[in-house]
Amino acid sequence: MPFSYAAAASGSASSSRKPVPAAARRPVPSPAAAVAPAPSPSNPSAVSDSDPSSYSSSGEETDLTASDPAAASVISSYLSVAGDGADLSKVGIFLSSAARRRSPPCLICFDPIRPSDPVWSCSASCFALLHLHCIQSWAHQSSSAAPSPTWGCPKCRFPYPKSQTPTSYLCFCSKTVDPAPDPWILPHSCGDVCGRRLNADRDSGCEHNCLLLCHPGPCPPCPAIVPNAMCFCGSHRETRRCSHQRYSCSGKCNKRLGCGIHRCPVDCHDGPCPPCAVRGKHKCECGETMEERLCSERVFQCKRECGGMLQCGKHSCERGCHAGKCGGCPLQGRRTCPCGKKDYPSLDCDAEATTCGSTCEKVLGCGRHKCPERCHRGSCVETCRLVITKSCRCGGLKKEVPCYQELTCERKCQRLRNCGRHACRRRCCEGDCAPCPEVCDKRLRCGNHKCLSPCHRGACAPCPLMKTISCNCGQTFFEVPCGTEKNQKPPKCSKKCNIARLCRHKLECRPHKCHYGACPPCKLICGEELSCGHRCKLRCHGPIAPPNPEFTLKPIKRKKEKHIDSTPGTPCPPCQEVVLVPCFGQHLGQERAILCSKRRQFPCQNLCGNPLNCGNHYCSKACHVLQIPLSQPEGDQSAILSLASASAFAEPCEECNLPCQRVREPPCSHPCPLPCHLNDCPPCKALVKRPCHCGAMVHAFECMYYNNLNATKQQKVRSCGGPCHRKLPNCPHLCSEICHPGQCPSVDQCMKKVNVRCACNTLKKEWICQDVLKEYRQSGRDPKQIPKNQYAVGLLACGEDCVKKVKAADSELHLRKIQEIKTPAVEVENVPKRRKRRNRGQESVESSKFQEIKAVALKFLLVIFLCIIAVAGLYLLWKGVYRLSDWMNEMEEQRARQRHLKPGRL
Repeated sequence: MPFSYAAAASGSASSSRKPVPAAARRPVPSPAAAVAPAPSPSNPSAVSDSDPSSYSSSGEETDLTASDPAAASVISSYLSVAGDGADLSKVGIFLSSAARRRSPPCLICFDPIRPSDPVWSCSASCFALLHLHCIQSWAHQSSSAAPSPTWGCPKCRFPYPKSQTPTSYLCFCSKTVDPAPDPWILPHSCGDVCGRRLNADRDSGCEHNCLLLCHPGPCPPCPAIVPNAMCFCGSHRETRRCSHQRYSCSGKCNKRLGCGIHRCPVDCHDGPCPPCAVRGKHKCECGETMEERLCSERVFQCKRECGGMLQCGKHSCERGCHAGKCGGCPLQGRRTCPCGKKDYPSLDCDAEATTCGSTCEKVLGCGRHKCPERCHRGSCVETCRLVITKSCRCGGLKKEVPCYQELTCERKCQRLRNCGRHACRRRCCEGDCAPCPEVCDKRLRCGNHKCLSPCHRGACAPCPLMKTISCNCGQTFFEVPCGTEKNQKPPKCSKKCNIARLCRHKLECRPHKCHYGACPPCKLICGEELSCGHRCKLRCHGPIAPPNPEFTLKPIKRKKEKHIDSTPGTPCPPCQEVVLVPCFGQHLGQERAILCSKRRQFPCQNLCGNPLNCGNHYCSKACHVLQIPLSQPEGDQSAILSLASASAFAEPCEECNLPCQRVREPPCSHPCPLPCHLNDCPPCKALVKRPCHCGAMVHAFECMYYNNLNATKQQKVRSCGGPCHRKLPNCPHLCSEICHPGQCPSVDQCMKKVNVRCACNTLKKEWICQDVLKEYRQSGRDPKQIPKNQYAVGLLACGEDCVKKVKAADSELHLRKIQEIKTPAVEVENVPKRRKRRNRGQESVESSKFQEIKAVALKFLLVIFLCIIAVAGLYLLWKGVYRLSDWMNEMEEQRARQRHLKPGRL
């Protein structure tokens, strides 16, 4: 349904009647004529702020007084006493409906109630207005069909006795019979002061009467002022309105609780105080057990038996835990036999009464027969087994059965229940058929709901639900009975439309009133930012909200349409602004003036000239579209970038393939390994070989590391750290210093020991090397020209021993030469060379012919053996499959035989 529901009707549409002249209005009786004047406070501010009536706003009263002069005359006397604290929230609904002369239709006949029709109003709770003849017929049918002589209100179901069936047409206050219709007062009203007792349903102590004129609905709260209103606990007094004189002061109650010891800890409250919740240890009634219990449960009984002696002194007390004495023995006094026919006046309490021997004759459980046994102790037999003739409940069957057994027949009752539609269908029914348990489930006159009452006679009760007819926003509405909403019109709402606009001017457009259908179009300039960055200068044509459904209450059967969030408007036209568009290469001075919507880049006659990625060279292609433009005019940078990136003709600039031509810092002889690039060259990692000072080893340094060192540090890092090992220039010895640059410092100060010999090497002495050098220089000889094997030879003079040794050596040499001439040379025989170990394993082992034949025969026999095994395996597999097939066929035959045998057995 396209209408909404709400919970109140205070904002309903006002009547269009013109105001009535003051002279034509009916004079309003004075409030003093009907009720004694209520005490008014001298100072209005003395009323307590905690009074709920002081918070009610007078907005609804203002609407009522402005809507109709008749409604204004009804509440004028009440407002004169209540002032700003008037509370007409409950009666306002009925007054506003009556002021519009638009009373809801009758709930029974659904016909409209005219001001001249006799009506009846429910005075219990709902205050529904019904036709008098309709409610009389309703009460008669309800009281005659119900088992009890009562009838209920069609709306609130409040039960009325049959004696309160309306017989005459009364006004709302029940003072005037058949009130005459008057256009200057409310319909069905007598025009006098209501005078009904206020707050009659509460125990508030209010003795005031209603000050409104005869009105529909409930009476408003009593507006009188009570100067000393006491709170619930009685510790606080303040000035309050009579309708709210019972209040809570928010302090502690502090009343004495039921235990008589403690006081109530709850805040000031209405009604009796709660039980005392203080816990403590208390004794049971016999005083033997102590437990921790609540103070309100301090009197309790334990589970142990008393066990004390009775007054007779012979029997013990069998009662449980109790207070006081155990009492007298129940067996003392007059006693009888078990059946009660024979007395024993002087029988002790501990003596057992004997049986009398006569028939018991106590009434059995059936209530009709007596016990046939002799006097006996204990209870009689519970079930009476005497056979008698019984009739069933419905009287259709008689039979002899034991007395304890109930007789029922199998006949089903065919009488109709109280609804007159369904049969009783109960077995052996006595005639008092139970009420029909079925649900009526008939379609009510409203056409929207079904009757949920138990199955009944006559017409169903009217639908008790109310439908709310509201405007589109739901803030203005009125209620009508269910089923009458189809002929209603929506109220006129003065509130603002709550449908938000979808265009960009939702905060700037002027608001309009609530409505059905589409909202009016926006009249402002569009101003929407286009994709190019400019703004649209046409009238707003943005998306609009979907129109509201037209107000209709008649059901329309059609397919559900898909919900559209927004109806798109006309898109903005192409931008007509004139802009300067650069060429493909974005060269200066080559821009052209083109419409923004038709701008296209173009090639010019210049070369591209865009810096390459290397940053050192420029593109030499013809003007072309750049993939990532770098230089762009101000204000149009984003547009050109989007055109360049989205163009299908965009091509990258040429790539620089030249090697890097930069001079490295610090300078070195190695070229940069990278291609041409923009940033600084990476550090040189090439290895530079530098020998140590003595030449014993070669160092490998990174070029960057070695070149960054100064000359002193370079000399230092080139030292190997070992002895120099360079030959001294004047002697055959090596330098004994640590590896060092330049000339060795110990050229003439060599301290090595040298064997000095004579010319024939017979004499020998040890000199220091520097003394040998001095001797050479004194003799005028240069030490550098002396061979190494002749160094320090001949510095000593030969003696006599030297001559003798030379002669002996010559004779031995002569003899050795003679012996070599006499002994010829022996030729060496040809001996085969020993083979290398790695060639020993490569020698081929020669095999005989028999071994080769034997190997071939063994291979042939192995092949034949494998073939025999394969053939045997295939044969066994075939046999197994064949036997499995035979077994499966036998099983199928057995199952088929069993299927044929089963029907024969059955």
